[in-house]
Amino acid sequence: MLVALHKFDYAGVMSTDSKPTFDLEHSLIAKGVSPIVGIDEAGRGPWAGPVVAAAVILDPENIPDGLNDSKKLTEKKRDVLFDLVIESASVGIGKASVNEIDRFNIFQATFLAMQRAVAALPRPAAYALVDGKFTPDLPCPSEPVIKGDSRSLSIAAASVIAKVTRDRLMIDLAQQWPGFAWERNKGYGTAAHQAGLATHGVTQHHRRSFKPITRYCVNES
Repeated sequence: MLVALHKFDYAGVMSTDSKPTFDLEHSLIAKGVSPIVGIDEAGRGPWAGPVVAAAVILDPENIPDGLNDSKKLTEKKRDVLFDLVIESASVGIGKASVNEIDRFNIFQATFLAMQRAVAALPRPAAYALVDGKFTPDLPCPSEPVIKGDSRSLSIAAASVIAKVTRDRLMIDLAQQWPGFAWERNKGYGTAAHQAGLATHGVTQHHRRSFKPITRYCVNES
């Protein structure tokens, strides 16, 4: 099954140094559109593990301080914000497995995870802001926001939830499958991960459709 997607042009992209605001959300709320959900993912690039998406509906009256693109935050700050967002917002989390990544490709699997995150929300959203250039089919109107995790607080919150969720999942997998340093590299193709592949081979958690892993699979035969 492939996931339909939509592309829109979004003018006025801010610099990567800017901090996210609630301006996009406020502009929609002022038109009577509410609630607004922000959607982001974590884990498109790693060689191992699922891709994770999060959907977050922030309470406009109770937005945690310090929200930003998860990549710009320390692990300690992300952990603190994760708890604050879970406590104050409506949150849905979705995943797409390694098998789905290999079957559909990482692009389509990411949108499956996003759809599942929206489906997991405790209440329906009226409109979705999705990080990136495209949006999957969703049960509400949506638009992509380039560099959205640096522009929208809702998307930034989703980036934190997705990142922390996936990091913790990879730390758990590292305990079950030692030797690949997943607790540090979270499945990315670092030197330690490559050394683990050379020593232990490919596991059930590796994305066999990714070219670096495909080469190891060829070497196995």
